[in-house]
Amino acid sequence: MAETLGSLVDKLTIKDIREFHLLQMLESKDKKFPREDLEKKLKILDTQKKDLAQEIDEFVVLAAKGKVRLKDEKLKLYNALKDMGRIPQTKSLGEAILGLVAKNLELWHLEDEARRRDVGLDYIGGIKRKIDLANQQRNDFIDKIDEQLERKIKRSK
Repeated sequence: MAETLGSLVDKLTIKDIREFHLLQMLESKDKKFPREDLEKKLKILDTQKKDLAQEIDEFVVLAAKGKVRLKDEKLKLYNALKDMGRIPQTKSLGEAILGLVAKNLELWHLEDEARRRDVGLDYIGGIKRKIDLANQQRNDFIDKIDEQLERKIKRSK
């Protein structure tokens, strides 16, 4: 298992956001994709989410036994040092997860904005810079989740 709790939660939140948008598409009058394609994607997502939830449960059990790596620091090299670690202080695992969820939602909307075709490249360039910063913060929240889990496990021993 090469994942950490933070990376698994990250994947799960992204799948939740995707599911939300697929359900919106199903209800929309403006059909971008055929209904059967959307329903097929939703079934796949449901299976993926169940698998991820099980993997998270298994990871936590193995982590408590000391049988998995708890942290995997991201080594992003494209952001300035001043942009790293610029997230609110988190005092708990739950706070770190909530921060990650919010950051993934922000990234989803920024990516949508970057795909606009009715604006100039200068505007898109500004959005791409925001995406870089938000992605760094996303990785910082993933690391915080892993740090909080490690603290909790150490305290319980």
